[in-house]
Amino acid sequence: MIEYQLGVIGAGNMAEAILRGILREDCLQHNEIVAYDPVAKRQQILAMEFSIMCARDNTVPGACPHVLLAVKPQVMKEALEQIAPVISDDTTVISIAAGVTTEFMDKILGGRGRIVRVMPNTPMFVGWGVSALAAGPRSTSDDIQWTQKILAASGRTVVVDEPMLDAVTAVSGSGPAYFFYLIEAMTAAGVAEGLDEEVAELLAVETCIGAGQLLHHTQKPPATLRRQVTTPGGTTEAALNVMQASGVQDVLTKAVCAAAERSRELGK
Repeated sequence: MIEYQLGVIGAGNMAEAILRGILREDCLQHNEIVAYDPVAKRQQILAMEFSIMCARDNTVPGACPHVLLAVKPQVMKEALEQIAPVISDDTTVISIAAGVTTEFMDKILGGRGRIVRVMPNTPMFVGWGVSALAAGPRSTSDDIQWTQKILAASGRTVVVDEPMLDAVTAVSGSGPAYFFYLIEAMTAAGVAEGLDEEVAELLAVETCIGAGQLLHHTQKPPATLRRQVTTPGGTTEAALNVMQASGVQDVLTKAVCAAAERSRELGK
């Protein structure tokens, strides 16, 4: 009989993205995972879509060697209190809840478990995410490597010190929204210049996807690629001059700093 290796508590979109990557890349088998969510419909989705066992309460996934906490920050305290009795000193506890510190988790778990905190992002849904990991109380290099393995199935990983997770949240956690906002603005500008909205959006979306692929495949710095497409006295230079004069970089920096500060506030 194969024993459960991963217990998943919470069945939101991010948990689904992580599970999809784990199973797609054969990091774990279906019968090595057990999950729980208080919403029956979410449990049905997990059972039907991922063919994994669903438990009747938190204690079954909580008793696994590795526990993924994918609950909302506001219910984290309750979830931790429920699983605390079954968490052992050797349990790897992985949290993807924004703003919830490892110190907070450690206090409720009574100093048991080896804690790893993670900030993933939504491109994990399509296997192009990036997750930042921070070692918490008692976590070992093996815990970090195991966590990296299951997250790498849905994208890249990077290890940072926990205080840096607020900056990570602001750059990569919230970052997809900045990207989508840029595409909205490019589309609106295209429409203002007379393009059909559907055509303008297609051009904006595919251009941004292509630019990202160019960055990925060439591994050249963004500044280098920007200079390559900017002909002196040309159309791109005209656009960039307006952006620079309007302080676009300063505005973006302030926006990211505001997101980081809000992340710090939520963690208090």
